[in-house]
Amino acid sequence: MLFQFGLRSSLLLPFVVPGVVATLWLLLRAWRRNTPPDALLALLLAVPTLGAAQWMLGYAGWYDSHNGYYTFMFYVPWQLNLLLGPGYYLYFRSLTNQEFRLRPRAWLHLLPGLLKIAFYAVAAVHDLLWWHGLRGQPLPYHFGTKGPLTEWLDRPTELLGYLQFGLLPIYGWLVLAGYRRYTRYLDDNFSDAERLRFAGLRQLLVLQVLSWALSLVFEALDVLLGFGYDEAWNYFALRGLLLYGLIVAGVQANYAAATTPLRFEPGGPALKEPIDQATALPIAPEAKEAPLVDLGEGSALPTAAAVLPPELEPWRERLLCLMADEQPWLEPELTLTELAQRLRTNPALLSKVINTGCGQNFNDFVNTYRVHEARRKLADPRFAHYSLVGVALESGFNSKSTFNRVFKKLLGQAPSEVTRPKS
Repeated sequence: MLFQFGLRSSLLLPFVVPGVVATLWLLLRAWRRNTPPDALLALLLAVPTLGAAQWMLGYAGWYDSHNGYYTFMFYVPWQLNLLLGPGYYLYFRSLTNQEFRLRPRAWLHLLPGLLKIAFYAVAAVHDLLWWHGLRGQPLPYHFGTKGPLTEWLDRPTELLGYLQFGLLPIYGWLVLAGYRRYTRYLDDNFSDAERLRFAGLRQLLVLQVLSWALSLVFEALDVLLGFGYDEAWNYFALRGLLLYGLIVAGVQANYAAATTPLRFEPGGPALKEPIDQATALPIAPEAKEAPLVDLGEGSALPTAAAVLPPELEPWRERLLCLMADEQPWLEPELTLTELAQRLRTNPALLSKVINTGCGQNFNDFVNTYRVHEARRKLADPRFAHYSLVGVALESGFNSKSTFNRVFKKLLGQAPSEVTRPKS
């Protein structure tokens, strides 16, 4: 196999090989498990991998061979940036909703990129199988390595490729706008939402858009200054670096999404269940008589924050009693649905009670109890020998980073700034 090792071809090799391996592994896993996030992440990895592979093989001598290697380079759709914007959008949808499937409507988003692939496939069949294979005609262009249909399609495919400069920012905006709504969905439904925020992917999308802007600048400078292949190589090397970040952040995101029942719809309400009082089971008589929990002056714990409709007031009383007696907030991955099941009601009604009756979203509501418990332990000499991580875990937090962020958000100081008694 022809491969001339040089500085530029060798430096792209560490990007292409991991990209190919990760893409094939994700496709195999998607096929075995029927997991759309794996398939879409494979797509997002395949696009920059193909782009880097074209330049790697070019610098390895394939464009100078004037034989079958040269022909191969003409009939592979190396540059499929048209799929990046829709790919990120569909990938975001698949991560945040376990019910998402690649139905015909979803495939429409990928149509421009699929159309470009179809052009190359038709050209290969016409030029290589029919024109050269069946008719025995020589390939007329580029030293007998390129057929007539491919030569004719060069201009249409080039014009189609310019759509990427519009699609990527449009879809990038859709993802970022949906992400802001998604964070509200997380805060309304999960007490441990950090691993589900997919912050790494959000940052990668921003870098991808910046990469798109860089390519736009390069296109303009190429027209004005006549850039050559060496200058373009730097752009594809930069995209190769993004590929590593996408592998790491994507695999982590796929695992988090696969282990959590996410049901987010960008265009719909955060909670799919309607607030229907009739679907809630009756309150036990003793719960109606339960008083609001009095946690003392200056306490950080939630109490009644607003006047609720009469039919919802008993649910707030029952909620506060449950939080004080059973302490479900000590469970790091407590969700709104799980808490609603304990109260024998539906998540939408409970969310209304927490948001309106306690003046907080679900995430802040639960974490307030955890911070209160952590503050109590930090001031207790019996826990003086505990590290901050130990206090965090004993108070219901899942990680030190979440503990630090939430503690500072709710109390205005970091846990490390709290004066602790000596053991």
